[in-house]
Amino acid sequence: MRLLVSSALFILSLTLASAQDTLSLTRKQADSLFFKNNLLVLAERFRIDAGQAQVLQAGLRDNPTVSLELSAYNNQRRQVLDAGRQGEKIISVQQLLYTAGKRNKRVALAAESARLTEYELLDLLRALRFELRSRFYAVYFQQQTVERYNQQIAVIQTTVNAYEREFARNNVSLRELLRLKALLFQLNNDRAEILFQLADDQRALRTLLTVEQPIRPLVRDDALTRYRIPELPDDTLRQIALRNRPDLKAAESLKRQAQLNYTLQRALATPDLRVGGTYDQAGSYIQNYVGLNVQMDVPVFNRNQGAIRAARSQISYQTQLQQQRALQIGNEVITALQKVREVERMVQSVEGQFTQQFQQLNQGVVTSFQKGNISLLEFVDLVETYNESVRQLNRLKAGRVGAYEELNYLIGDDLFD
Repeated sequence: MRLLVSSALFILSLTLASAQDTLSLTRKQADSLFFKNNLLVLAERFRIDAGQAQVLQAGLRDNPTVSLELSAYNNQRRQVLDAGRQGEKIISVQQLLYTAGKRNKRVALAAESARLTEYELLDLLRALRFELRSRFYAVYFQQQTVERYNQQIAVIQTTVNAYEREFARNNVSLRELLRLKALLFQLNNDRAEILFQLADDQRALRTLLTVEQPIRPLVRDDALTRYRIPELPDDTLRQIALRNRPDLKAAESLKRQAQLNYTLQRALATPDLRVGGTYDQAGSYIQNYVGLNVQMDVPVFNRNQGAIRAARSQISYQTQLQQQRALQIGNEVITALQKVREVERMVQSVEGQFTQQFQQLNQGVVTSFQKGNISLLEFVDLVETYNESVRQLNRLKAGRVGAYEELNYLIGDDLFD
């Protein structure tokens, strides 16, 4: 327990020591910094460039094949590499020509694959932004809780010091002094737990923003009041999610890729042509022979039957996955709306008059205790109740914002900007 308290005090001292390096940000500033700095987002953009390059590559035509054959040795003239006017050389040129629109089908498939990469980037942005905002508000409310604990601990520490002086004068009992010290010890332990969680959230937040300084969220009241239950009907919100969700678009893209691959595999059953020309200086039935040749595989045994069947099955598979994803998204939105309504009801039930009464009670507790109007046990009980209420209320407020941001995440849009 001593180690726990010491660690908490060490973390707090580091926080205070680096206060001049703290980066204060509003949520919109954090969003902007995230889009600018996040390394995962920057890395995904290179994948998009690679996908566009694959589209370019799929549209390129095959290079012609050129072959040259020379007479290695003329035994009549006893001449090596006899390729002059009296010698022999053969030059051939061949070009592969795709049939059944294979080239265009490959370009369409590569373009859809590149589009899938864009959807994956949007889905990554959606997930990271949800984590960013959740951590942002978690840090804000944790810092609010820590500040309240710091104030309480300072007051209790002053009271303990006063009791120690009175104990030395035999004016208070050891039991009363130890009870106050136990209260102070418990408050320090509770603050340590919050500081440990705050340190984890700070680490994640700094990683998302790609910065090294501690983050101090700046949150105005109007930023929190923007989070309110949407006026749109539930079915409308579900339809918005089905239109916006990049993971559903990715599933639809995989289905289209399966369909495009099926058409490509059917086209591959049609043989391609190889067209070329040959020049033979002296090896044919006439001198300086020029010929035209056309080659084509005869589809007797291999008509690409297996690949066509596999591609057809892949369409059914991706269709089922896409339908399952759409059903899951609809259920996720309805569940998120239920969570929002429940957490809003809980916050509304404790905010306002309840929090004001607790704040007023806390302000008068120490004074009443010092004047002897309440007993030590009542004082300790009220302090513990107040601090636990502050802790739970801030956790509830953070959970409220998290529930709304989860709704944003599941709908794929920002409803509360």
